[in-house]
Amino acid sequence: MSNSLFSLFLTFLKIGAFTIGGGYAMIPLIRREVIDKHHWLDDKTFLDGLAASQSCPGPIAVNFSVYIGMHLKGFWGMIVAVLGTVLPSFVFIVIIAALFTQYAQLTLVQKAFHALKPAVVALIASPLLQMTRSSQIKPAFLWVPVLVMILVAFLNISPIWIIMTTIIFSVLQSLWQKNRSE
Repeated sequence: MSNSLFSLFLTFLKIGAFTIGGGYAMIPLIRREVIDKHHWLDDKTFLDGLAASQSCPGPIAVNFSVYIGMHLKGFWGMIVAVLGTVLPSFVFIVIIAALFTQYAQLTLVQKAFHALKPAVVALIASPLLQMTRSSQIKPAFLWVPVLVMILVAFLNISPIWIIMTTIIFSVLQSLWQKNRSE
């Protein structure tokens, strides 16, 4: 399938329809579709798009579909990719909302939702490991994500403070390096 608007829509419709667990769980499927299957992006462009998508407010899957659609087909590609991504969720939510109040208390329904949790964790962990390999992070810097995890999970520090601290540190470091080189 070429990178026509229709194939772009169908690809993101499939991604939106068959991914359980939200944005980060979609990353392996997005990667498989746009890099491995269609060859629309290379690894570097994919990682750049992922970084940009994480930096923008809003759901990462929508941000990423904006990036990829815009990269491939401009404005209309962006519209088509976003529609493909959100349409399945919208339809599912409308159906679930109509049925949930009737069936939420059933043991089978509660067990099904509980059983999905480990699968979602695995779907999130998989692209993180792939991105770590392809981003060529130096082993000396692996302490950073571990420290962030400890700060957020065990010390209840808000990720917002960590992000703000990182931004301030990066700006100060950049200014220091610039002054040092002059």
